[in-house]
Amino acid sequence: MILRSLQVPKADFEAATGWTLKPEGACRGDVCIPLARPAGDTVDVAQVARDMAMPLVAAEGHALWALGPAAIGSRALVTAQAPDLQLPDLDGRTFSLSSLRGQKVLLYAWAPY
Repeated sequence: MILRSLQVPKADFEAATGWTLKPEGACRGDVCIPLARPAGDTVDVAQVARDMAMPLVAAEGHALWALGPAAIGSRALVTAQAPDLQLPDLDGRTFSLSSLRGQKVLLYAWAPY
């Protein structure tokens, strides 16, 4: 969600994020996240972002902000620990990512699409 102000109408916030703001908090389906202050007709986006652990980035000097998705139910990583990938190396032997556990690893992925 790209914002020109950190105070937005409740309906705009709900339409852009998919979260419904209720007295019990921000809800999507059966999941509700309690908010520090219930939202009225206007949403304090900075406060809601803190309450919901949503990333909020400012474009300095442009009066623009970008609000990222909440991690609940999305594909955001919960930890920085990668799953144990097992793939063939260039010689056809199976390589296991876990063999590098405890070391810093850079995974580079490329796709031609």
